[in-house]
Parts: sequence; C-alpha cells; structure tokens
Amino acid sequence: MMMDETILATTEKTMEKSSEEVTREQLVDDFNAVAADVEALLKATAGQGGEKLAEIRARVEESLKDARAGVARAQTALIVKAKSAGRTADVYAHENPWKIVGAAAGVALAIGVLIGRR
Repeated sequence: MMMDETILATTEKTMEKSSEEVTREQLVDDFNAVAADVEALLKATAGQGGEKLAEIRARVEESLKDARAGVARAQTALIVKAKSAGRTADVYAHENPWKIVGAAAGVALAIGVLIGRR
C-alpha cells in the first residue's frame, strides 16, 4: 500500500512538472510572437523621423535583443533539465525494473477498477 502511495505522489509531481513545462513552452512561444510583432513595428516606423523616436527605437531594439538572449538561456536550461530527468528516470528504471513493473501493474489495476465501476 505504501508503494502505491509513493508512486501516486511521484506521478502527481510529474504531471505538475509537465503542465509547468507546457506553460513555460507557451510563454516562450508567446514571447517570440510578441518579439516578432515588435520587430515588425520597428521596421514599419524606421522611416519616421525625429531624434526622440530614434532613441526610443534603439532602446526597444536593445531590450528586445536582451530579452531574446534571456529566453534562449531559459530554453537551454529547460533542455538540460529535461535531459537530466530523462537520464535519471532511465537509470532508476534499469536499477529497479521490478518496481517499475509493480507500479505499472498498480496503475493498470487502478484503471481497471475505475473502468469496472461504470
């Protein structure tokens, strides 16, 4: 019984992490869309005159460049974490194959019981 609770807790944590990664992934996609819009706006206003506008455009371009670099670093960090988690899971599965089989059987049993109730 204790093993099933541990497996359930681990599964819930994994699902939470997965939804967090999806949210991060969506955030990166949204940022890239906004960045593309800002670049289009900068290009559209490139012919506009005025020192103030040129100064603002330069600041926006610099901020956009910095933000893109930050997003690239975040993506790299996420990839490294995902690969590390995959390696950890692989090592665990190879060191504890019977625990994995037991966990799979427990999950299958739980699903069977839930489906059988209907």
